[in-house]
Parts: sequence; C-alpha cells; structure tokens
Amino acid sequence: MSLEASSVLAPSQKTSLSSLLASRAGKRPREHLSGEELQEAAIQLLNSNQNLSDLLLEVGQHSPKFGKVDHYWDSGERDAFDHRPDPVQKTGASFLLSELKRQSQELGVPVGVLSVKVVLERVLELTTERDEDHVLLTSAQRAQLCVLLQSTRELLSLGTFSPRLLWQEYWKAQPKLEVIYHLHAENILALEDLFESNDDVGSWLVKKFQALCGLLPSQEEEELTKQKILSTVMCALVRGGFEEAQDTASSSRRFPQRCCSVLDNMLSWLLDSLSSSQGPQEQEEGKAAAMAWVGVFEACVSHASVLGQALRRFSTRSLTHILTHCPRLKVSDAIAMQNNWTFAKTNPLLTSLFCKLCVLFSMEELLSHLQQVLETHEVNWQHVLSCLSTLLVYHSDGQPCLKEMLSRLLSLAFEAYDLESMITAFLLARQGALEGSALFPSYSDWFKLAFGGASGYHGNSKKSLVFLLKFLSDLVPFDPPQYLKVHILHPPYVPAKHRALLQEYVSLAKTRLADLKVSVEEMGLYEDVTGAAPTVQPQHQAQQDVEKAISLFESTGKISAMVMEASIFRRPYFLSRFLPALLTPRVLPVKADARMNFIEALRRADKIPSAVYSSYTDSCHSESQRQQCGVVRPLEGSEAVLAVLRSQLQELRRLLSSGANHGDVSAQLARISDTLSGASPEPPEEAVGHHVIQLQTGTLCSNELQTRLVNALLRGFCQCLLDASKANPPNRQGTWAAQFVKLLLGHRRLLISLLHRLWDLLPQQGPSLGAAHVLGLAALLVQLHAAGPLCPMVQLPSSSPTTSSSPSSSSSLDPCGPLPVSEALNAALLSHTSDHMNFSLRFCVAAVSYGLCSSHPEGVQQCIPSGLYKKLVYLVPRLVAEARAEGGCKGRGQPEHLQPGGGAEEPGVWSRLTDPTVTLTASVLELWRYGPFRSLQKLPAYQLSFPEWLALELRVQRSQDALSDPQRQEYEQWACEQLYLPTALGQGGCGGDVQSACTHILNAVMDMSTRPQSWLSPDHSVPLTDTCLPDVLSRLQSSGRADGHFLFDVVAGRCSKSPDSQDLGSELSLQQTLHTWNRVILALPALSLIPVKTEGAKRSLECQPLIEHVNLYQRKVCSPAGLLPYPLTAHFLRGIVGASMCCERPAASINRAVSQISQQCPLLLASAGHWWGHLSPVLGSQWNRGSDGDFLPEKLQQLADCHSWACRWVSSSTGQSEVPFAPALLLAACLHQQWTSGLDISPRSSPERLAQLQQHHRPVLVFLLFFCMSDLLTAYLGPQGAESVKQAQQQCCDILTLLVDSADWLHLFHSQSTEQNQYQCATIISTEENNRLMPLAFYSLVPSLDAAVLNSAVSAPRFLYTAVLSYCKLLQLFLDGETPKPRPVSPPQQMDVSQVLSRAQQVLLKIIILSSPGCLTHTQRTELEELCGELDPEVAATLSMQLSPPDLSQEMDFL
Repeated sequence: MSLEASSVLAPSQKTSLSSLLASRAGKRPREHLSGEELQEAAIQLLNSNQNLSDLLLEVGQHSPKFGKVDHYWDSGERDAFDHRPDPVQKTGASFLLSELKRQSQELGVPVGVLSVKVVLERVLELTTERDEDHVLLTSAQRAQLCVLLQSTRELLSLGTFSPRLLWQEYWKAQPKLEVIYHLHAENILALEDLFESNDDVGSWLVKKFQALCGLLPSQEEEELTKQKILSTVMCALVRGGFEEAQDTASSSRRFPQRCCSVLDNMLSWLLDSLSSSQGPQEQEEGKAAAMAWVGVFEACVSHASVLGQALRRFSTRSLTHILTHCPRLKVSDAIAMQNNWTFAKTNPLLTSLFCKLCVLFSMEELLSHLQQVLETHEVNWQHVLSCLSTLLVYHSDGQPCLKEMLSRLLSLAFEAYDLESMITAFLLARQGALEGSALFPSYSDWFKLAFGGASGYHGNSKKSLVFLLKFLSDLVPFDPPQYLKVHILHPPYVPAKHRALLQEYVSLAKTRLADLKVSVEEMGLYEDVTGAAPTVQPQHQAQQDVEKAISLFESTGKISAMVMEASIFRRPYFLSRFLPALLTPRVLPVKADARMNFIEALRRADKIPSAVYSSYTDSCHSESQRQQCGVVRPLEGSEAVLAVLRSQLQELRRLLSSGANHGDVSAQLARISDTLSGASPEPPEEAVGHHVIQLQTGTLCSNELQTRLVNALLRGFCQCLLDASKANPPNRQGTWAAQFVKLLLGHRRLLISLLHRLWDLLPQQGPSLGAAHVLGLAALLVQLHAAGPLCPMVQLPSSSPTTSSSPSSSSSLDPCGPLPVSEALNAALLSHTSDHMNFSLRFCVAAVSYGLCSSHPEGVQQCIPSGLYKKLVYLVPRLVAEARAEGGCKGRGQPEHLQPGGGAEEPGVWSRLTDPTVTLTASVLELWRYGPFRSLQKLPAYQLSFPEWLALELRVQRSQDALSDPQRQEYEQWACEQLYLPTALGQGGCGGDVQSACTHILNAVMDMSTRPQSWLSPDHSVPLTDTCLPDVLSRLQSSGRADGHFLFDVVAGRCSKSPDSQDLGSELSLQQTLHTWNRVILALPALSLIPVKTEGAKRSLECQPLIEHVNLYQRKVCSPAGLLPYPLTAHFLRGIVGASMCCERPAASINRAVSQISQQCPLLLASAGHWWGHLSPVLGSQWNRGSDGDFLPEKLQQLADCHSWACRWVSSSTGQSEVPFAPALLLAACLHQQWTSGLDISPRSSPERLAQLQQHHRPVLVFLLFFCMSDLLTAYLGPQGAESVKQAQQQCCDILTLLVDSADWLHLFHSQSTEQNQYQCATIISTEENNRLMPLAFYSLVPSLDAAVLNSAVSAPRFLYTAVLSYCKLLQLFLDGETPKPRPVSPPQQMDVSQVLSRAQQVLLKIIILSSPGCLTHTQRTELEELCGELDPEVAATLSMQLSPPDLSQEMDFL
C-alpha cells in the first residue's frame, strides 16, 4: 500500500491493533511459539492493510499519559514516568517503525522525513476541521492532538523524527499557537528551534499572544487552557531571555535577544492598550486583553521553573521599559498634569503591573533604579509618577525612603547646580504629597522643611539662593495655582539683604495667578495651599473657610485673627464670599450651635452689617416654614458620592474576606481616601495644626453629607472587621485597620464628625447595639489609641481645668483637660445603670480582647487603652460573681512566661467573642483567666486603684443597679476588705492600713459632690439622692477607725489651703467642700467625732480637734454668720454626750468639755445657746438613757438656764428676770434667738427691757448688738429686701442707744486689733465676709441716731478714730467692688447699699466737726490723715483743719 493510499482509508476500514491481535489469538489453535516469532507473524499480517496515520494514534493510546491534557504547567521539565513492560505497546512501536521503514524504502525518502510528513498531515487534519480564525482547539481536537504527540515522542525516542524539520514544514502551513504549546510541553520542539528557523517567528508569536489575550472564552476549560498557554510560553521566554547561557555562540546570543524582543513588544502593546482612547466596547475588550497579559506576570513571578535572578533581571528590564515607554510628555506637561496621576486616578491594571514587577525588590532598590532611569533615559513622566504613587501606597517604608532620595537629589542639585535633579525632586515630592498626609507630608510642609530656614539647601550662598529662585521663576508659567500659592504664602528663607530677589519672584507669581484669574485677594482665609488638591472654586473655598473658622471658634472661644484681619484688610472677599457662605439660610436649632455662636460673636463685633444679618434671620425663618410644609432641598451629588463610598467599602470587605494581600487592601483604602477628599475637602495642615477637638453634648454635624459619610464609614469598618475576623484572628489580619484609622486622621472634618457621632452613640444607643457593631467600634477605638501622637487631643463638653485639693483624684475618671481620643471616648462608656454596665462590659471585653490578640509583647500598651482596661477590671467582678473567686486581678501571682500577643498560644478569646453560641459570661471568664490579661495588672498604668474604684462605685444609680441591695453590699464588702485592703500601696490598694482605706473613702465621697461629671448630659447624670453613698459610708462605719482625729485630719488636708479673700472662686470651692463634708459627718455616728483618750486609768474627752475644726473651717461657711446649722450643732453635742459615757464620770467629762468650748470655741457655744430649745429634748433623752436618770451636768444645765431666762425675759411684761451666771456670749445668743423670733414684743417695749441689762450686764448688750448687726449684714446680702434691713436696723439702734456713751461696742469694729478684750471672740464667731463688711454696718446705724445720741457717741473714747477708720474701709470696699450689689430680680424696695456711702461722708464730716481736738493722739491723727488723703482728700482736709494743734487753729481762725 502506498503512503498516499494509506492516508485516505475510510473509517470503516480502520481496525485497532489490539483487536486484531485478540481475534487472531481466538481463531488459531494454540501453538508453542516464542514471542519474537509471534511478533514477526503479526507484522507480516498487518503489512497488507494498515493506515499509517491511524497507526500513530493507535500507538499513542497506550501511553501512560494518554488522555491527560491538562498536566502541562511546566515547560518540558516533567517527572519521569514508569515504563512497565507492555508487549502490546512494544509491539506497536516496533510495528510503526517497521512500517515507516518499509514505506520509506518504497518512496525513496529517509525515515525521518517520512515520519515528519505523516505527523504534519495528521496535525493539519486535526487542526483545520474548525474555523481557522479560532485561536484555541476544541476539546476533542486537543485530546487527539495529545495522543498524536505521544506517538511522536515514541518516534523521537527511536531516533526516526526531526523536530526542526517538523517546524520548518509546519511554519509554511500557518501554525497555531496551541499546537506549538503542546509541542513545547511534550519536549518535542524547543523554543530555541522556533527562533533559529525564521526571523519572523517573534512577530508571529506577538500576534498570536495578542489574539489569545483578546479571546473571551465561553467555557472554563478554554479559560484554563488560555492561562496555561500564556504562562508556559512566557516563562519559557523569560528563561530563554534572562537565564545565563553556557554556550556563547552567536546563535545562542541571538536567542535571548529575540525572547526579550517578544516580551518587550507585548509590554508595549499592553501599555498602548491601557492608554488608548477608544469607544466603550473597544475599551472593554482592550481591558480584558490587557488584564490577561497582566495576570501572566504574576504567574511568571510565582513560577518555580524560572530562577530568581532571571526574574529580577526580567522585572528590572520590564520596569525600565514601562518608565521609558513613549516619552511624549515634557517636564512642563508633567508639572501641569500631575494632579491627574495619583494612585486613585491611575488605571488599576497599570498599578497592578507595577506591583507584580516590584514585588521582588525592596523600596531602596526600586527608588535607586528609578533614579538611575531618570538620569539615563527619556522617561514617560506619567508612568514614573504613577509608579511612585503605587510604591508609596504598597510599601510601608515608602515615606522615609522617598525622603532620603529627595534629600540626595536636592543635595546633588545645589552642589552641581543641576536642574535635572532639581525638577526631579520637585515632581517626586509633589507626587508624594498628592497621596495624602498618611503616606507623605504635604507639599507645603516639605517645601518649608527644605527651604523655609537658614539651614535649608539654598542657605549656604547667594548663588544657591539665585539658583532656587531662578528655578522657581522658570516653573511659574507651568505651575498650577496651588503650588504658586504655597511659594507665596510660605516663601523660601531669604536673608534681609537679598529680599529684593524674593520680591521679584513673588511679583511674577502673583502676575501669573492674575493671568489664571486666581486673585490673591480672593484667596481663602485658610486656603488649601498644600498642593494636595486642585484649585477650588471661590465659593467652595469660602465654604471651607467658614467651616474652619467655626471650628477654631469652637475650640478657642475667640474669633480667628484671620477672620478679623480679613474683615479689615480683605473686605471685598469678606463681604462678597465669606459672609454669604456663613449666612446660608437654614433651619436654626433650638439650642445654639457653634455656627450660631460664631455668627452672634461677629455681630457683636460689628463685623456683619445689620441689613445682612436681618436678611439672614428672615431667610432662616422662611427655610423653617418651607421644611414644615414638607419642602426639603435635595443634596446635590451626595447620593452619588455615598454610592461610590459604599461600593468601595464593599470591595474592601471582599478583599479582606478573601485574604487579599497587603498591597491590594492599601490600594483600595487609597481609593476610599480619594473619594473622601472629593466629598469633604480638608483645610491645610497649617490651619489645622494640633488644635484640641472640643466635643459638644447633643450637637450633631450641621453638614448632612458628612453625617452620612461618617455613618457609612462606621458601618463599613464594623462589617470589614467582622468579615476579616471570619477568616483570620486580629493578629493575622494585617495592618488594614491601622491604615483605615490613618485614613480617617487625614480627614480632620470627618474625624471631628466621627468623634461627635461616637460621643452621642455610645451613651445614647450603646445598650441597643448588636454584637457586630460592638466589636467593630471597640476595634476602632483600639486603633485610634494605637495611632498615638497622630490623633488630636479631645476636650470633653463643659469640662475645664479645676483646682482639686484631693491627692487621690484621678484624671482618667475626672478629666478636666484635653485627653487622648481613647480616654475621651472611654468617658462616654457609662456604668451608672444596669443597661449601661452590660454594654460597657461587652465593649471593654471586645476592645481588650482585640488589643491583646493584635498586639506584640513589646507594644501591648500601645494597643490597649488603660481606661478601658480599668473599667473592665471594675465591671467584671461586679457583674460576674465567679470572677471574685479568682481573687480579682490583685493579690494573685501572674505567670511570668505569659506575654500578650497572638501566635500559636492564642487562647481563642477573640474567637469566642465572634462565636454567637458562646455566652457573654463565658467570654468574660475566658478573658479574665487569660494570662496576658492578668499580666497587664503589673503595669502601674493598668492598675485600678482604690480611689478610682470608689469613684466608679459612687456613681452607680442604686434604683437602676444590676445588683440588688444585698448583692451590692456583699460585693462592696468583698472589694473593700478582700481586694483592696490587703493589696499593696504600689498596686493601688491600702497595704493593710484600715485608716488609709477610710481616707480614700472620705476623699471619694467628697469628690463625688465637688467634682461632678459635667461633661455628661442631664439625661445621664445620677441624682445625689440615688447614689451608692449610703452603701459606701456603711463600709466606713464598719471599719471602726473613723475617729475624730482621723476625720478632722482628712477635712483639714482638703481645706489646708486657705482661700484668698479676694478670690471668689476659692471661697466658693471651700464652701462646697465643707458643705459636702458636713453631709458626710452627719451620716456618720456622732460618737466617732469625739475621741476618748486614756491617761493611765483615767479617760477623758479630747475636744481639741473638734474645736480647731469649728474655728478654722466651719465658721467660714456659716449662714447666717455666727451660727452653726442645727443638725451640725446637735451632732457635735450628741457626740460629746455619747463619748462621755465611756468615761468614769460622764457628767464631769461633759462639764470639762463644755468649759473648754466656752473658752476656745465661742461659735459652738453660741450655736448651742441659740438652738437649745431644739437641743434640750434630744440631749436630755440621750443623757437619761446613758446615766440612768441622773441630773443634767452642770454645764448643760447652764445652757438650759440661759435659755429659760431668755424666754422669761421675752415673755415678761417688764423684762425683769434674774440673770443666770453664764458667759455673756451665751446669754446674748439665747436672748437674741428669743428676741428676734418673738412675735408679741412691742417695738416700744424693747428699749425699756434692754435698759434693764445696761447697768450690770453691759457685755450681754454688746454681744447682742453684734448678733443684730450680723442680722443686718445678712439682710443686705440676702434677697429679703428693705423691710428686713429696716427691722434689723431698728433692733441695732435700740441697743446702740443704750451703749453709745461707752466704748465697749466700738471693739466690735476692730477685728484686727491686737488689744486684749472680752469682745475679741466676736471676730472668731463671724465669717471673714462679715468681718470685712462691719464698716457697712457701722454707717448703716450711726446716721440713723438722733442728734442727742450722736453727740453722746462723739464724746465716747475712740469713737472718732473708729468712725474715720470704718469710713476708709467702707470706701475701699466700694472701690474693690466687695459691697453687696442689688440683684437683677429683686423686690423694688430692696436697699441700695450705695446710698450708705453717700450718707457716710456727711455723717463723718459732722462727727469730725463735733469732735474735740484732743480726741485723737498725734499718731492716730497722722494715720487717719494718710488713709483719707489717698481715699477722700476732703475728709483728710477736714481732719487737718478741725483737729490741728491749738496754735495753728487760732491762726486759721484769725485768717
């Protein structure tokens, strides 16, 4: 049979070799023939009727690799397979070779040529049955081709096949790329043979690659085949082009060049397709083709068959090719168009290509290569700058490396005055600034750092300065306006003698801005001169200025200096741009917000014309009516921005859930940042600075778009965290969360809105938040804390620095100044009620677990806020009783080997939180027992001290507590006695000292009232009547160590700093402290106030601490002055009576105590006399119970007698009654109480009754006058009105009429006198304020005396001296503004104190005239003349005239 005939046999004639052999074996009887004989017989039989092409397929079917079409990923380096002895396979191969030899002899051609012809014919037959334009084979064609190639391999192994001849013949028949791929994969045809045979193979291969990339497979098998073909052939090209060859022949040198040429051509095609401008359909097809080739780069980089050095050389060449591809743009074009080449605006396929090529290199290597390319090639600036942006986004160390490179470039530029280095540095710095402050400093910051000081690169010589200014001047025609503004507003440093050079540049830049119709005069007050954004329209810039001005006003309380200057020096911009943007009509909130306050401040400063303000208020009213009618202005473009942001956040979720690499996540975050920059432009860093963010309670963002952006960001972060946690724990999630927070920090306006949103969300809606929200917000707070100094400080609402005398106060629990963000938001986590406690527990557990699982051992403090940790340490034992059995976190040894962080020993605390089947209690206990959690307690910053625990416990609202009353008492007893009492002082405990524990309790109780949480809204404040104060005080009572010494020492420590008499705030603070203290001691047993000291076998009462306390502190807050409140007086006296029962002779002890009080504590004595009517039954009953009915002690009986006498004196018609033997002060106090409270005393009868005391009991009248004058001053200070003042004046005048001829009563007005007298105790009784106002009382009474009484008073010793001295003090009080002032809302008949001063001068002049010259000593007259000479020269002159020596008086009379 001929070769031609055998090639066209009908299918019906085809018979398989196996079936023929089998049938012959069945028909013939068995003969004992050898295998060789049997094989020769079969060959002879088949030679007569066999198709050679089919025989190739028949032999290939028995290959062990038959049917496995998809096993070729490697390019020829396959594992050797096991050739087992197969008689059929061996027979088929031998027969095939025999047939080829036979036919070659018949045709007269070599066996190798014939085998090539047969194989080629079969290949063409298989591959031409389908449309020739189709790039890939069908699955059936592919299977038959693989079988055919197996037979070809057999021929090749037998040495009867020529691959090069096959390729030469196949090249003439328009070969297919997939066939070449299979030939190469089967190690039949080497890639080198393709290139050596024909020079056009390279261009053909490029066309086939392009066609295959553009193929859109409809089946998954075709897609896999497409990827394998591209990756396999490309890997072969990379190996051929970049692996070092051993053979140095010329043909071997041409092969790498041709491989590189193919790769270069494909890369050029890829770059052209990315930059081409086509229709939508063509763009989509081109994108798919480009995406296919970009994907091949990743397969090549990760392929094991390509050596690492070859990959590095390939990546370097490809990167250079990209950077130098089509360098059409000039430097001037790059300067103008640079803003459009940021990472977010670059084609994602190009950035992906950069990432795949740069993955093998460090940042230093990449920037070094970039600099080398810039120095040696003409570059495509768009590709160069896009590559730099990609490197900054994907490389965490990009910023320092770029700064170092810029420093080298600038140094080189100024050393050699190289313009190329200079322009390169400026372009690269601007490109970095365009990516935002999170990746690189702003252009203005970089420019100021490089050229803003004398130490800048240009500061060493005039030539360097001229070089810089010449360079900047050359840039002016091409520079965008924002960069010109940077150079104008932040010019380079220029010495004074060269200022003219700078002025030339500034004039040139301003002229260029004018040509661009960007007026310098219309530049915004806080214009974005960072260079990070394109030019903003004037109306938009004005809106940004308004927002920034309001922010500054909100944080400082003052109108910004920029606004004030603009209202004067830039009035056109202020009136035409700024005010219209500020006064945009809106619905005014019920409570004035920051914008309203700012507008009002400008109006008060006359910066808003009245007509403009009136029009604004009318427009706001119209806007309110419009919205009430249901007409709402749409937010233009806001929905589109939100849709873009949501889709980007959704894509971020997808990346995190699929475990995408760091670079892809960073790229997506960069796109989100770009979207936020467009939606909410930021002010420049210079204007933002490090200002403290002032939070406002209940204030929502006035910009609705910002509010919706913030909500979308918060929701997106929570969802991303949840998706990422499903795949990996926090320590294996990468740095996406930290990058997300840096993104927020780069958008200050959004950050402020976000903090306000969290400040309102946590206390208001916290208990209703779901688990996903709690986990996400907790992680966000941890990341804000980890950002450290990048975060601004936060000032809580209505909180300002206050003076606290408590040494135990904690700034973390009572913040009064700027705080870190994490601590500020910690203040919003309330623990007042059961709901808030449960939410705070959930939140703190999530935050601490996240921080522990995401931190490294050395950085745990940077990841876990101490405030959250302390709150968790407080809440866990309180709400989870099982945790108390663990002994808390104190007093128990923590394992030293356990360190925070994740890794192989991660215990699952985070996985338990994300598992919905695990209860909160189980999660809490898991964390509570976690070693690293407990190890944190060793750090001082994480130790919840006893004062901090008390502050938290005292703020719990008892009626809404999670614990019942018995449970709360049990918990507090455990905390005080078992947790904090035995804990060492260095760990926040008491060190076993009960007195120290009591001190902490008392200070905490005082702090609760004196330092309220003013930053909380009224809805969340706890009423003082519903706190845990009674429960905490019960701990103090149960301690048994709250004795008088201890209690009074505590209050003395808090009040040790005497308030300045001129400082009203200090006085009010002291009053608040003492009023709080009084409430505390009234809640304690009275017996604890009076200690009993033992001297040998005798016991006595120690009243000195009580006496000192009353004299030093209590008298300062008495109201009215000179009188202790009844509850306090009764408590003190009950303490004395109760403590006396511990002595052998109780009555004697009481007598000694009261005698000591009479001598050393007149205030308590007078108060006892005043309140005896109420005290008598209380003390009497107490005495009777303790003494079995004995008579009252002598001193208590004396009090009763004085009270009885006062009652008889008032009730008697004549007032005659025997006066008991008692201190005059006590008698006066009892008499004053009865006299002023008696309703049946006739005004006419008062003088007669008082006269009866004049002869023998004048001191009683003097003290009674003192008490009445205290009433008078109280009437002046209080809101009672003129009627009360008149009544008090009348009582004082009645007494003064009887005392006027004596000097005793004048002692009351010399509080600072060192002269000893029996009336000095009046000074100790009264308050400091009343002592200062005694001159007012003097001149309220003296002018009311009739002429006869006044003449009698003038003749009294020291009267004139007292009158002049009191007048000078009264005048000084008025000058200092310390006299009582009329209240805004008061009865119309209220006394005006200023009238007293006008009458005082008249009366004093009259007194001086009536006085004799000898009534004053020379020293007294000199003293008074000096005082009056400074305050009232008229009085001084009168003194000098009337009281001069006799000889001078006669001379003056003569004149």
